[in-house]
Parts: sequence; structure tokens; C-alpha cells
Amino acid sequence: MEPVKIVVPGTGGDRYLPYDRRQGNESLVYFTRDLSPAGLRKIYKRVNARLTGRIGVKLHTGEPNGPNIIPPAWVKELLEKELPGARVVETNSYYDGDRYTTEQHRQTLHINGWDAFCTVDIMDEDGTAVLPVEGGKWFTEMYMGRNLLNYDSLLVLTHFKGHVQGGFGGSNKNIGIGCADGRIGKAMIHTTPGSEDMWDIKTEEFMERMTESAKATVDHFGKHIAYVNVLRNMSVSCDCEGCAAMPVVTPNIGILASVDILAVDQASIDLVYALQERDHADLVERIQSRHGLRQLSYMKELDMGNDRYILIDIDHDDAHISLKEAVKDVVPFEG
Repeated sequence: MEPVKIVVPGTGGDRYLPYDRRQGNESLVYFTRDLSPAGLRKIYKRVNARLTGRIGVKLHTGEPNGPNIIPPAWVKELLEKELPGARVVETNSYYDGDRYTTEQHRQTLHINGWDAFCTVDIMDEDGTAVLPVEGGKWFTEMYMGRNLLNYDSLLVLTHFKGHVQGGFGGSNKNIGIGCADGRIGKAMIHTTPGSEDMWDIKTEEFMERMTESAKATVDHFGKHIAYVNVLRNMSVSCDCEGCAAMPVVTPNIGILASVDILAVDQASIDLVYALQERDHADLVERIQSRHGLRQLSYMKELDMGNDRYILIDIDHDDAHISLKEAVKDVVPFEG
């Protein structure tokens, strides 16, 4: 009889690792301060070379009238001018609310204006698909929205912000939670079987489960995936909280893009930490109190990318810049 395998979460999700203490290779991360449709299109062009065939655009379309989501008008211009024929892709929510069923979800999409200019594919509308999780300790497979398999490439377009469970929501959360189907996959990440608390999995274990789910999607698309993080309207709350989100107090920073999921999320975190303490205190507290930094260290353990990178300023002739240079002109938030 084989011994029972005991799985233990990692540690350190509440501790920030400065850049000079990291080891390994560097990836390229592009940066612009231009928070506009033009800025989004410009930075997208730096990472779009490997997006071929039928392209899905994974973003969080938000709860009804959510105030902090990436503006639909920005996405409209991106799709019409750079991604004709691409589809926004989503999955239904795990919690009972305005995106719980496909019917409710489509009504929310209508309220927020997404269906006015594009077709939104709710990927788990017709069931699930199972993708393998290579090298995971919690999962060997993850249940995704079935329609994910209909796409050749994926653009992960993420509103970077805080998150009540994950500490922060970047590209890892966008696909780790957002591609898992609303009933089976999300339950595997959030809930211990038999628990009466659907949110009982927290801190490092939650980060690791979410990251293993993200890895299944990353591995599925291989080189045909790219990541854009929009650092704007960064409440400590996720867009899943809609109009109940905590007020934004963190200043806007810009947009990042990479073909490396770890690098783009790590750079987003690094730029937040590079802000003045008064400007990042609330968001940093949310990240560390939830042990959200385990997302980054576990991505590195799973060989999903590099936590070292070259930051390329596309606003200034592709100069290589430091984090401090990137945020030196950030305007403090005036509430």
C-alpha cells in the first residue's frame, strides 16, 4: 500500500523580495505611461507577434457598472484596429451573483457595454474541458471553460489591482481563476471538498492552486500567449466586487506588456512597491496580508517565467529604465 501523499503549502507570501536579491535570467517587459486607447494599442504591438489564428482576449469584464474595469472603449479600439475577428473570452463566476449563470452574465455584459461592439464568449456556457497541470503539487488537471480549446492564441489583458483573497490580481489571477469553469475548476481552487465555507482555502495554498490552474492555460497555448497589465484605478478590491469596491487611493502608473507571465506580474508588483510609501501603503498591506506574493515565487518554482527583467520605456526610444525612473513622475492620488 502506497503511503498517503502529504501536500504542504510554501511560505513567504507576505515578504517582498527586492530585485537585487533575485537570481536567474531576465525577460523583456515593455512599459508606457500612456493610459489611453492609443497607449494600449502601442504596447500591444510589442508582444503580438506570436498571436496567430483564432485569438481570444481574456479580460475581467466586471460586475454591473463596475467603476474600475479597463474601459470598454479602450478594448473596442484595440479589437477594431489591431485584433479584427478576436473575441473577448470569460467564464461564469463561482459565487451566486450577476455573473453566476450564463443568462445573468450576458445581462451584466450588456449593462457594461461589452456586447455593443464585440462577441463575448462565455467559455463554460457549454461545459468544461480538462487541461493537464504539469509539475503541480495540488493538481494533475484543471477544469476550464470548454470553449478555451477553440482558440489558437490568447491575449491576457488584465486590470492590475488588489484582491480580497489573492492580495493582488494580475495576469496569473486573470487566467488562473478566470479560465477555470464556474462550477468545478473554481471550486477546486477555492474550496476544500466538504467544507461549508466556499472560500476556506486562503494564503499560500490558494496562491499555489490558482497558479497551477494558470500554468495549465500557459502550457496549453505555449508560445501563442501574451500578457498586458493595466495599472490604473488600482483599488485594493477586485473588479468582482463591482460598485462595492474600496475607493481607489493608489496612483495610476501605466501599462506593462510581456510574453513572460511572471515577469509582467513581478514588474507590476515592483512598480507598486517603488511608489512612495504614502502612495502604496494600502495596496501593499492588502498584498502582504493575504500572502499574495506567493503567486510570484510559485510561478518561478514552476518554471513559468523569470522574476528578473529589463524594463523598456517605449515612451522614450526604448530606453532601459529603473523602477524609480518609471514612477518618478507619478501623480499622487487626490481623493
